[in-house]
Amino acid sequence: MNLDAKTNCPLDGFKPCRQLECAWFIKVLGKNPNTGKDVEDWGCSVAWLPILSIENSQQQRQTGAAVESFRNEMVKSNEVNTAIMIETANLKFLK
Repeated sequence: MNLDAKTNCPLDGFKPCRQLECAWFIKVLGKNPNTGKDVEDWGCSVAWLPILSIENSQQQRQTGAAVESFRNEMVKSNEVNTAIMIETANLKFLK
């Protein structure tokens, strides 16, 4: 079943969309976060919000994962540095 939304503007009393006469009518290029298909389409900014919110959430998850991975590497590095410093300090006291 394919549903076609009417192009009535909720910002203009549900009158027909003015399309290129409206500053909120934009072109979006990219990939649909739900399907992965390329998107190159014009539409109302308000209508694009759900898709852009999904994409934003996906990007935030990827950023969180990258930050966590970086944190884990820094913890390992700090543990190695601490061990080296302790060993160096122990050698100085043994002399």
